Amino acid sequence: MVGTIKSYPLEGIYDFFAIDLSSNQFEGLVPLFFYKFESAYLSNNKFSSLNSSCDVKDDTLLSFLDISYNRLAGEFPDCWSHFPRLEILILNNNKLSGKLPTSIGSLPWIKILHFGSNSLIGNLPSSLKKCKELTILYLGENRLQGSIPSWMGVLSNLVILSLRSNQFNGSIPSSLCEMASIQILDMSLNYIYGDIPNCVGNFTAMKQRVRIKRYVTEYFLDYAPPTDTSITLPYNGSIHGYGAQVELIWKGRLSQYQNTLGLVKSIDLSSNKLTGEIPKEITQLIELVSLNLSRNDLSGEIPRQIGHLKSLDALDLSRNNFFGEIPLSLSQVDRLNVLDLSRNNLSGKIPTATQLQSFSSSSYMGNPQLCGLPLFKCPDNINSTTFNEIEDEYSFINRGFYASMGLGFVVGFWGLCGTLVFIKSWRYAYFKLLNCMGDWIYVMVGLQKEKILRMIKS
Repeated sequence: MVGTIKSYPLEGIYDFFAIDLSSNQFEGLVPLFFYKFESAYLSNNKFSSLNSSCDVKDDTLLSFLDISYNRLAGEFPDCWSHFPRLEILILNNNKLSGKLPTSIGSLPWIKILHFGSNSLIGNLPSSLKKCKELTILYLGENRLQGSIPSWMGVLSNLVILSLRSNQFNGSIPSSLCEMASIQILDMSLNYIYGDIPNCVGNFTAMKQRVRIKRYVTEYFLDYAPPTDTSITLPYNGSIHGYGAQVELIWKGRLSQYQNTLGLVKSIDLSSNKLTGEIPKEITQLIELVSLNLSRNDLSGEIPRQIGHLKSLDALDLSRNNFFGEIPLSLSQVDRLNVLDLSRNNLSGKIPTATQLQSFSSSSYMGNPQLCGLPLFKCPDNINSTTFNEIEDEYSFINRGFYASMGLGFVVGFWGLCGTLVFIKSWRYAYFKLLNCMGDWIYVMVGLQKEKILRMIKS
């Protein structure tokens, strides 16, 4: 359908709780009467203005509003206090500009805010911390700036937080670790610096098989229209009204997770200015599916316990300053389909395992001191396992071993030489024995020489 919707309501239309005009060619101002429904599906049209939302006089029953993939332009309206029942607001892929309005904080029941791929600027409004029921906050692909506020930790129900591709700076506040329900954390493509907080091990949902459906999918099922509409979520994924599906496009490869989002647990902090080491606590997140820390200034060794992340499907630590050897435990992650350790300072031999040798050389390139398949063959003096891992696993070659070896040498050497120095009779007997042995050897050699000469002459 093409055209502009009249501003007056249609007779008898309020006999329905929801209206679905998605995937048409409607344009112009979003009509005021749409806000009288409980659910309005208006995605994939050509609506250009949302200013009618500020003309709402009384509180409405609207709880679901989707105007994504339209042409909404102008500053983000600041009149959301008229929508106290709103639970899901989806305005992604438009041309909205200006700052996020403070009236967003007047939505006490809001569970999903998706404003990705617009032109929003400024800091995150502090009023957002009042939205304690938030489950998904997706603000990626905008021009938001400032530091990530510490109050975000109070949003303890967040399952998906995406701030990717903005202009955020400052460090990652440790208060974010209070978001125990978080399963997808994406802060990539910003200017965030400092260390990764050690408390990331507090992301409880990444340590357990928690079904994301419990938090997210139920809301879509409640508001599902007759048609199979979908709502774009992080990583080019979709949650469908009847069933759930997420697709992760990462390093050029597509991973698809269907039926439940409970399997999609991801941390993406790539393309920032992070420094320091990878906190070993991150290896406690045993249900983590994707970890991307590439294109930072991280250093230190890769945690030896990295192999505890048995559910890893994708691991990208490329373009950092990691050194040392590749942990042997990484070869035990048999679900790993995407691996990139390139452009670091790793050294030694790549652990021999079918899993690690199955990746192309591009996964390891840019580490001059790294060798072994699929790179060039290692010199003979480089073992297949690291010295430190042998020390840890077998506890044989350690400081105690060297101490006992040195003590044995001292006791043996001075036990013999000290005796000869201090006991005169033993010293004479010892040297007499040496003289006798020397004479015996001289005589035996002479006899053998004489015997050989006789044989030659005969």
